[in-house]
Amino acid sequence: MKMDQNRLMQQVTAIFGAFMALFYLGVGSYFLIASYLPVEKFLRVLVGSTFLIYGLYRGYTTFLKIREAFFSDDDDEDGNRRNIFRSRYQ
Repeated sequence: MKMDQNRLMQQVTAIFGAFMALFYLGVGSYFLIASYLPVEKFLRVLVGSTFLIYGLYRGYTTFLKIREAFFSDDDDEDGNRRNIFRSRYQ
């Protein structure tokens, strides 16, 4: 029961991380595209590119967390936790 709650919590946080990564990518794109903002172009590009880079980083780490939370087997025959992607390609 405790294991199921832990796995469910990992899945919820992974999905939340995906939404946050999309949010950061959207805000970064908005700053780069919106030329009508009353901010200097240099500052818009700096902030927008920072958001985009951080959104890409969050997207990658969230991808790894989603892969772990949703697509990993609980236990193998020895009782050790394993990941189906790692075991398949090793």
